[in-house]
Amino acid sequence: MIYDKLPIVFLSTLVSEKNGSTNSQIAAYILNHLEEVQNLGIKEIAKECNVAVSSISRFCKEVGLRDFAELKELLLSTDLSFEDHSHATSKQARLHDYSHKVRESIIMVEKSIDMDAVIDLCKDINEYQKVAIFGLLKAGAVAFNLQGDLLMLNKQVYTNISYSQQIQYIVAADEDDLIIIFSYTGAYFDYQDLRALKKRLTAPKIWMISSDDREYPECIDRTILFKSLQDQNSHPYQLQFIAGLIAQEYSRLHQLK
Repeated sequence: MIYDKLPIVFLSTLVSEKNGSTNSQIAAYILNHLEEVQNLGIKEIAKECNVAVSSISRFCKEVGLRDFAELKELLLSTDLSFEDHSHATSKQARLHDYSHKVRESIIMVEKSIDMDAVIDLCKDINEYQKVAIFGLLKAGAVAFNLQGDLLMLNKQVYTNISYSQQIQYIVAADEDDLIIIFSYTGAYFDYQDLRALKKRLTAPKIWMISSDDREYPECIDRTILFKSLQDQNSHPYQLQFIAGLIAQEYSRLHQLK
């Protein structure tokens, strides 16, 4: 995985909660004091966040964690890291290195993506009345961008930046729903207990767009795969390129009608 569960869950909470809310207050404090809170108990963290102990327990549930024990596990195992794209001393060389990596990643998509699968997805988007597009962190921004492009093409779709609310939507969806998931590493469901998904009597059609040709959960119906550098820097450009390609092919589909 490029990103651990904790930053995914906490950052999605910060951008989806009202500024100053109890959950955003707790998430912000913990992210700003990761090392300090690793050895603190629930009462001590509640005191540092100026909230009740019950607020910490409720926070864990509402952001998609099992309980405070899982939060403690994440605090002890999370490793925040950032990949430098270049170590050149010249600013122009650094610019060139970064630009080259991005261009290389786009070419990898061009040479590896299955256009027939992209066209099939566009047909599904056209046929389904209820369409949702999800992703985490940078992939979430890609989902929003595709939502905007499709709106310009008179197709309204749903998205949400909160991971817990995305999962709630997927669990509640049925055969009338189409769900598109952007997940660079294919690890979208690795952060979540899948038992609720397996209990459903009816299920939505789910497309996964990813660079990892792994074995996916049974709930995934179709995949669109592409080759990648498996790095932090270039992956949002690859996903955005594919989202733009989907919008272009969806537009073409309507022009041919």
